[in-house]
Amino acid sequence: MCGINGIIARHSLKENELNAILTKMNNLIIHRGPDQDGVFCEEHSDVSVGMAMRRLSIIDLKSGKQPIFTDDKKIVIVFNGEIYNYKVLKAKLEAEGVTFHTTSDTEVIIKLYEKYGVESFKWLDGMFAFSIYDKKLNKLFITRDFFGEKPLYYTQSDTQFLWASELKSIINTLNFTPAISKKGLNLYFRLTYIPAPHTIYDNIFKLEANHYIEYDLTSHTTSITKINAEPVPTKQNISFDDAKAKTKELVYNSVNSRSISDVALGTFLSGGVDSSIISLCLSQATDRKIDTFSIGFKKAAYDESDKSRVVAKMLNSNHHEFIIDEDDLKHNIHDILVNFDEPFSDTAALPTHLLSNRTRQHVTVALTGDGGDEVFGGYNKYYIGKMNKRYTSLVPEFLHKSVLKHSKNFLIEKDDARGRKFRIKKLLHAINYKGDFYWDIISLANTNNEISEILNSDYLEHDLFQEYKDVLNMDKAETLTDFRQVDKVLSLEGGMLAKVDRTSMMNSLECRAPFLNKDLWEFTNSLPEDYLMKGWNKKYILKEAFKDQFPEEFLEKSKSGFGSPTGDWLRQSLRKELESYIEPKHLESQGIFNTNIITKLVQDHLDSKKDSTFRVWSFYCFQKWYAYNYLKQSNV
Repeated sequence: MCGINGIIARHSLKENELNAILTKMNNLIIHRGPDQDGVFCEEHSDVSVGMAMRRLSIIDLKSGKQPIFTDDKKIVIVFNGEIYNYKVLKAKLEAEGVTFHTTSDTEVIIKLYEKYGVESFKWLDGMFAFSIYDKKLNKLFITRDFFGEKPLYYTQSDTQFLWASELKSIINTLNFTPAISKKGLNLYFRLTYIPAPHTIYDNIFKLEANHYIEYDLTSHTTSITKINAEPVPTKQNISFDDAKAKTKELVYNSVNSRSISDVALGTFLSGGVDSSIISLCLSQATDRKIDTFSIGFKKAAYDESDKSRVVAKMLNSNHHEFIIDEDDLKHNIHDILVNFDEPFSDTAALPTHLLSNRTRQHVTVALTGDGGDEVFGGYNKYYIGKMNKRYTSLVPEFLHKSVLKHSKNFLIEKDDARGRKFRIKKLLHAINYKGDFYWDIISLANTNNEISEILNSDYLEHDLFQEYKDVLNMDKAETLTDFRQVDKVLSLEGGMLAKVDRTSMMNSLECRAPFLNKDLWEFTNSLPEDYLMKGWNKKYILKEAFKDQFPEEFLEKSKSGFGSPTGDWLRQSLRKELESYIEPKHLESQGIFNTNIITKLVQDHLDSKKDSTFRVWSFYCFQKWYAYNYLKQSNV
């Protein structure tokens, strides 16, 4: 696990100048790889090329130092991530006469590329971002994994092309702070994150998952190509028993492949279906007691640590439980939020950081249950498809509008409880008579109408999701398969995976997600939808496949998720800072927000007149990012 950086300068730079730029970029992401660094520089009369990396040693601790070259020194690679099937691929190459000098997965990638070119990228099972400089073709290739587990940012101008694992390496290399991207701003205030290919900055982009960039150093042109074609899912004719057996086999195989490590390894264990199954599979794959890690809150409404204790006892694991409160976070909250380098307001980022921090004191690698909801259909929001269809067939639109109007005051919450009123309100506002409801469901911060109220008209972007609909060839998301496809492209890449990568790597911890396996994804896409959601029973086939391994009914117990009581914190320890962000002079100098609307929204929340946790938290996180990057406030 590492971080990578690179530069192509469209002019001659001396080696020491290139080295200085790359060293600076590297030092900014030392948390991603504190064990080693590596730099490659090459100067020509009209162009200069540099690549660098920071390494967290996981596999091949002795000989895996990067950059790695082919035997003729004509091709060089820097790599971030893990290739889980590298031993299989290596055996194939050795049978074809290819020789190796290390036991690292990085050398397997470059030897595969040397023999088969970009076609080899589709054979890699793993999480990765890497760059390959091919001197023979005079081209650079930059690649990102199938799900987008590892990040990759890039920007291009008339004078240079930059790429990096984290935005900070690019921003601090430029001699100016880029303008705010209107598209990125709108995406953030709808979703709480910014999905690829956009960022919060103009002309800085994320490479989309399952794509590679080809940069021609002769013409200085770029092209972006999809690695694995993703055909429209077609349902296979398979019995439920056969599908259940195959599910179990694929999950076990994925856990085994993602358990390869030369350093200590454990699991995140929340007590939910996904993390419990991953922990079970790992415990059965080894003859030693595994380490499991969980986190809970002193506020009872958010604490579910009792569930993880049940599983830990069942597995007889070395269980590590950390109970946290506001005091544990208030001294770290600034560093956690600004480390994302752009606005990011998933409330689970804070406890994920603390869990990663505590876990890293014991192990270097942690398996997680991330991706289980997307792969097997486990989110509550997937119910909405069925609900919307039934509701709109029974309730006329005019009556629904009347219900919304008259329920407005009844559904007001005074604190961040996220109870029955919260869920009813979310459901009522998700109903859509045009069949386009799912795009509102994933808008966790503001609906389309709400964002139109809080942002000044000059900053509003219309048809916000159209490009994603075009990519998915899906104007309306109407089925469970549709919902999962939308989540893979937006919510998983931009939200979940960004959260886990930044918070874990901030603590030099590698997280691996066995459910994020291309074979497993394609298999579940091929199943009848009622295998995934039977009636109102989510993740049905996954639970059925493993239910005999757990106490009766355990996998059917509800779990609320991994949030944090940020609504309370905004009213308490963060109140003074939040109030500074709604001062008229500050808002007017930004020119981004409708001052009266945003001030009332925040003040009503602070005064407990109306709980607006998600909306106010997204505003707070934006302002933290803005103050740090544009006002150069290191802390508030």
